[in-house]
Amino acid sequence: MDIAKIAALLDPFLEHSLPPSVLEQISIYIDLLLRWNARINLTAIRRPEEIVTRHFGESFFLARHLFPAASTPCHPERSHVIREADGAAESKDPCSLPLRVLDIGSGAGFPALPLKMWAPQIHLTMIESNHKKATFLREVARALTLTDVNVITDRAEVLAARPDSPRAELVTLRAVEHFQAILPQAVTFLAPNGALAVLIGIAQVPTLTTLTTLQWHQPIPIPQSRTRVLSIGVP
Repeated sequence: MDIAKIAALLDPFLEHSLPPSVLEQISIYIDLLLRWNARINLTAIRRPEEIVTRHFGESFFLARHLFPAASTPCHPERSHVIREADGAAESKDPCSLPLRVLDIGSGAGFPALPLKMWAPQIHLTMIESNHKKATFLREVARALTLTDVNVITDRAEVLAARPDSPRAELVTLRAVEHFQAILPQAVTFLAPNGALAVLIGIAQVPTLTTLTTLQWHQPIPIPQSRTRVLSIGVP
């Protein structure tokens, strides 16, 4: 897919266009997704333009809000703000500090892999129980030459119950089945002072406070959607 068209489609979700190198990665990713989607059900969205807006747009919108001190992907000279708690912003720089990010039910790789494209220095772990989808995630990581990416082929609820389950400063969740069951378990993967970021339908927002004890920021509407929002919760 032409990178100029990708950039134009992503414009409503970002403050500034992505660098050409990231746009090229997106183009490669789309080609892989379409080829694999013909064999296994990775996404019900088939049109490349809609893949850009629905999947990549939403994922980069999340990246923009998780790292709001930078309007373009990670550069060594820029610092990024990961979270705010009690009114005080906590600044981290994923270009120099290892930040562990864990994505639950990664499926076709959204938002996890775009987050890695935005901030290549993060330590990314994706949990995906479907073996074929997990193989696809590893293939995309190889094709995009992304390093420090770990795919765990297991169910989140099984992994959460283990004493050696992974912990992360940032846990992400998007379009998973059995959301109400997974949400409390997602909290167990948080490192101390971590943050949980969820991309959900606005009708699901009330469950955030009933199923967790996290403090949730005001939901942020996602561009070009009447029902989708980003919510970030902190301990």
